[in-house]
Amino acid sequence: MARKWLAAVRTPIGACSAVLLVLVGALAVLAPLLWGEAAELTDTSAIKQGPSAGHLLGTDSLGRDLFLRVVVATRLSVSLALASTAIGLVAGVILGLAPSVLPRRAGRLVTAAVDIAVAFPALLLALFLAVIFGVGVKGAVLAIGLAGAPAFARLTQTLAASVSGRDFVSAAKVAGVGRIRLMTRHILPNIGEPLVVNATIGAGAALLAFAGLSFLGIGVQAPAYDWGRLLGEGLGRIYTNPAAALAPGIAVVVIGLAFNLFGETAAAVIGIRVPRTRVRERPPPAPAKVARGEDELLVAENLEVAFPGVTPVRGVSFTIAPGEAVGIVGESGSGKSLTALAVSNLIEAPGVVRASRLDFLGVPLLSARPGELRTLLGPSLSMVFQDPMTSFNPARRIGRQLAEVAEAHRGLSRRAAMERAVDRLRAVHVGEPERRARQYPHEFSGGMRQRAMIGMGLMARPRLVVADEPTTALDVRVRREVLRLLSGIRADGAAVLLISHDISVVRKTCSRLLVMYAGRVVEDLPVTATPRHPYTRALLATVPDLDTDLDKPLATIPGRPPGPHEVPPGCAFAPRCALAAERCVREDPALARTAPGHLLACWNPEPPHE
Repeated sequence: MARKWLAAVRTPIGACSAVLLVLVGALAVLAPLLWGEAAELTDTSAIKQGPSAGHLLGTDSLGRDLFLRVVVATRLSVSLALASTAIGLVAGVILGLAPSVLPRRAGRLVTAAVDIAVAFPALLLALFLAVIFGVGVKGAVLAIGLAGAPAFARLTQTLAASVSGRDFVSAAKVAGVGRIRLMTRHILPNIGEPLVVNATIGAGAALLAFAGLSFLGIGVQAPAYDWGRLLGEGLGRIYTNPAAALAPGIAVVVIGLAFNLFGETAAAVIGIRVPRTRVRERPPPAPAKVARGEDELLVAENLEVAFPGVTPVRGVSFTIAPGEAVGIVGESGSGKSLTALAVSNLIEAPGVVRASRLDFLGVPLLSARPGELRTLLGPSLSMVFQDPMTSFNPARRIGRQLAEVAEAHRGLSRRAAMERAVDRLRAVHVGEPERRARQYPHEFSGGMRQRAMIGMGLMARPRLVVADEPTTALDVRVRREVLRLLSGIRADGAAVLLISHDISVVRKTCSRLLVMYAGRVVEDLPVTATPRHPYTRALLATVPDLDTDLDKPLATIPGRPPGPHEVPPGCAFAPRCALAAERCVREDPALARTAPGHLLACWNPEPPHE
């Protein structure tokens, strides 16, 4: 961090802001001590004099030196601006994060109030609040601070919305992290830099606003004085002694510029840092009991995921047994990831999850209380996302992110959780795990981040690991290592739900295959069975192998899958299927059993042979 600050100070902007801030800080601290009494000294023989060798800016109506008064006013002017900015920032961040923590109706009321407040100019709002809080320093500080809060609240809402959809936030939700901890640990650190920049800009604006209130006689009252009061007193002599009015005005402009330049410098170096909390050691939560037999870890019957106007997942049904590896394949837009998010309880409003039955470890997920879901899913279900760079919080070290899971769900102390994090990194073949645990996500390669993500999923000994496209954008060697790790998870007794567009990867890793098209399962079969649905066979044909004739074009599936708003009335695959008949266009086939462990939704399936 020290090196970053040194590098930033060497830039022109950094050097300029550093010089200005050092000068302002020195004046704020030393000027009242060195020249405070001299600035208050009256001289009736030198009333309203112009600039001279004895008085650089002239004197006021009591013969006091204007230059000394401008210099001494630095402390009060800057401290009041910083105080009002701090009030506005804290209030704005609280209001901006409140909709994410409060119930939906209360959150909407807070958002509506912020929207109304933002519609008013900040200075007019400050004048209105100053009348309410009263004339004087205390009322002006509160008025300016609260008048700036809506802008900070709107910025916080926007930044938080951009971060809350990232994979590492979803991973924290799966891990059972509470809303307040989610805000303070995962969202605030990642929106710190824009808030720092806007806070420093806000400090300059607060300085100007405070000067305006004091100029109008609402802010600082006699015998105290700031630059606004000095500006008001000097304005009446603008034609006889312009320096009396220009000097405090120039001071406001220069200090405001210093705040802005410092914000640009700080944004390149730091974000908001979150205080560390100590977790009391407690016994790990007892695993939930399976209510309907040990052969049912996850049960989904007629699962639907709907958004306003569309239903991208339509009637999906499947089960996963303990220790089983099930793969879901299909083209982009088939509903694979939404299905995984639904069983992981990660579909948020306006999305709605419906199902005849959706049980995990015997607990109905759709009717369970939030606290019960957090206790159940946190230690028992882990999720490995597609992009490991967005799956980790970029503002926190890898080791601390892994350790947080053990602290939250296994009751380990901070030190013990860190030791387990190092052990899990070693288990997923991350070299030098002690050193790597102290590094940030950007210091890991793509394959190492994915392995570390799997290590995070193993921190609480899960019963089910959901892996959403875990090998995307990885080279062949790293992909093989990741798939080997997922296979090793089964050896420890956990089940795996693997989502991929690569059917060959799933057939090598899983024991059962779910093929999805247009939001529903069209075939459910063991990987050793012969696929019979034309879509499944078409997917297999598009995967090249060593026997592929390089002189011929690669096989493709003609057409494109329908969007969730344009699903046809019959079989969704019929427009692309060479075996489609009139019945396929009119009626949508149900998923029916054709052989032990083999379910199929097709009117004209392929023959049961290669």
